[in-house]
Amino acid sequence: MSIPDLVIQEIRVRPVVAPLPRPIRTASGDVLDAPLLLIDVLTDAGVTGRAYAFAYTQLTLRSLTQFVRDITPELLGKSVSPRARMRQVEKRLKLVGWQGFAGMVVGTLDMALWDALARAMDVPLVVMLGGELRPLPAYDSFGVLDRRTDLPWLETSVASGFKAIKIKLGAGAVESDVAIVADVRRTIGDRVRLMLDFNQSQSTAGAVERIRRLQDFDLTWVEEPVAAEDLVGHREVRERVRPVPIQTGENWWFPHGMANAIAAGASDLAMVDIMKIGGVTGWLSATAQAEAAALPLSNHTFVEPSAHVMAVATTAAWFEYLDIAGAVLTERLLLVDGTVTARGPGLGLDWDEHAVARYAFS
Repeated sequence: MSIPDLVIQEIRVRPVVAPLPRPIRTASGDVLDAPLLLIDVLTDAGVTGRAYAFAYTQLTLRSLTQFVRDITPELLGKSVSPRARMRQVEKRLKLVGWQGFAGMVVGTLDMALWDALARAMDVPLVVMLGGELRPLPAYDSFGVLDRRTDLPWLETSVASGFKAIKIKLGAGAVESDVAIVADVRRTIGDRVRLMLDFNQSQSTAGAVERIRRLQDFDLTWVEEPVAAEDLVGHREVRERVRPVPIQTGENWWFPHGMANAIAAGASDLAMVDIMKIGGVTGWLSATAQAEAAALPLSNHTFVEPSAHVMAVATTAAWFEYLDIAGAVLTERLLLVDGTVTARGPGLGLDWDEHAVARYAFS
C-alpha cells in the first residue's frame, strides 16, 4: 500500500473550552477545564487530518489561534509531508526558538498531518508506522486529593480495572503528603501500583525530604519533584532517593530537550508529551532515544494520539489515562480491562460538532 500524495488546501482552527471529567488540582495551580485548540488540515483529496493542542489556560487560546492563522499561508499548497513541513517551519522560526506557543502549534500541526496520511490509507496511524493495535496497561491520573471527599474516586478507578493510580502532591506540608499517601495506599491496596507527581513544586532538599518520608509506600515513581528545566536538581534528587525511581519528561521540548535530559542523567524513566516533543515526528525520535538509553517510556495526556505512538515504542511502560478532549469527540477512548487500545483510521479523532459549538471559546 503506497502513501498517497496529498496537498494542503486549508487549515481551520477552533478554540474550545471543554469540561473535564474531574478537576485537576496541582501544586502549581488548578486546571478546572480543558482549553483546547482544534486543528483541521483539509487536503486536495478530500481527506482531513485532525489534532488538538492543550493550551493549559484560557489566557493562551487567542494567541495560539492567531499563531496558527499567521503560519497557515506558508503551508498552503505544500505536500502533506510531516518531516518536510517540520523542516520548513523550523527554518522559519529558527531565530524565535521552539518552546512555548511555536512548539505547541508545530507539534499539533505535525499530528494533524500524520492523521491525514493515515486516514488517506484508511488505517490506524500505528499500522502506518509499522506497528499493530495492542492494549497498553494504563494508570488513572488524579490531581491533589482531598482526604475527606475524594478517596471514593480511587475505589471506583480500581473497580473499573485500573492496576495503577497516580496522585499529585506538594501543595501543603510534608505531614499532609504522608497522610494522603497513606490513605491512598490503604484505599487501593497493595496490588495496585502507585505513582506520585510533585508538579515541579519542590526545592532539591525539600524533594529529597518528602520522597524519603514516602518511600515505604511502594512507589512506582515520583514525577517532576523540582523545576522541569533543573536537570542538575533532578539528577541530585535521583541520586539521593534511590531506589525510588524519578520520572520526568512531560516538559521536554522537542527531541533535543530529551537528549539534554538523558545526557544530564536527570531521570530513571521518560514521560513524553506528544505535543511538546514535536508531534508524531518528534515522538519517533524520542522513542529511539528511550530505546538507546534503556528508559521505560510513558506518555503525558493526549490519550488518542498517544495510544498509537506508545504502541510502537519498544520501551513502552505505563499509559497515562487523562481524558482532556473526550467532551468534544464523537467517541471517547475508553479503558477496557485496565488497558487502552488505539483506534483509527488515523488518530481516531472525530469532532462532535454540536459539542464544539457548545464549548466554543470567544
